[in-house]
Amino acid sequence: MADRQVLLKTLLHQRHWQTYSTFCKEYDKAARSVDPALEGKRPSRAQLHRWLSGELKGLPYPDHCRVLEAMFPGRTAQELFSLSPNGTGTATPTVPAQPPNGTAQAAVNPMSQMADVTAVFSSRSAFAAAFPPTALFDDAQEIHAAGLSLNMLCQNYPDHQLKRLLENGTRIRCLFLDPEGSAIRAREQEENHPPGTLTTLTALNISVLSRLKAGLVPEPAERLEVHLYDETIRFNILIVDGRTCVVQPYLPQARGVDSPTFVMNDNTAANGLFPVFEQVFTSMWERSRPV
Repeated sequence: MADRQVLLKTLLHQRHWQTYSTFCKEYDKAARSVDPALEGKRPSRAQLHRWLSGELKGLPYPDHCRVLEAMFPGRTAQELFSLSPNGTGTATPTVPAQPPNGTAQAAVNPMSQMADVTAVFSSRSAFAAAFPPTALFDDAQEIHAAGLSLNMLCQNYPDHQLKRLLENGTRIRCLFLDPEGSAIRAREQEENHPPGTLTTLTALNISVLSRLKAGLVPEPAERLEVHLYDETIRFNILIVDGRTCVVQPYLPQARGVDSPTFVMNDNTAANGLFPVFEQVFTSMWERSRPV
């Protein structure tokens, strides 16, 4: 086992969650999304050591498994406690002795082609079930959001929670598709909505944030920035604390909620996608105008 370790240990190191205090914070965040009653029922330091050392026989209790699977979407508990080559972040693949075509080929680990993508969902609603807004935002220090109406932040997360974040020092940047622009009207036609449908929803969400900002004292109010852009919409981008990036492409003739969603969790990965979409957000923000 000198060159192999439990996959859970590898993933914790990749996300910089290897200290016990950081692990507990991320565990509780995931536990809230699974079942609020599980919050605080994290493993002891000794238990975590046994998990990561490979000493555990079988799997932890089912509730622990549920929370760990929420911490690492797309991974089963059995995979998390399997052995992986040191530092690769994926369980050792089973490689056929002979390629199907009979020629000698190098074994390719399919997970190595995933760059920094850690989860893929078939729709926005499937993503929201695995990553509820409270799990994403409750402990955030910085939130960057760009898209059309930004419903996850404006409609699915309570105003008083946004107010608490801003008063506690969180910085929030929101980039909306201009409700008076031409791009949003083009998107309404593409999604086959009656004229004004997306315009009205977007204007409503902007007013929600404007009203919230108006009710804050100056310092927290300055932490909330709302901008508009008027360009062909391609992606909904959410970046939390510079370490979690959620990207949803806008597909032709399909509602945004029906589009696939990708999650990235390593902004330092070589050839990763996180820096690509972080730059997309930055570029759009620099071309936008404040409300």
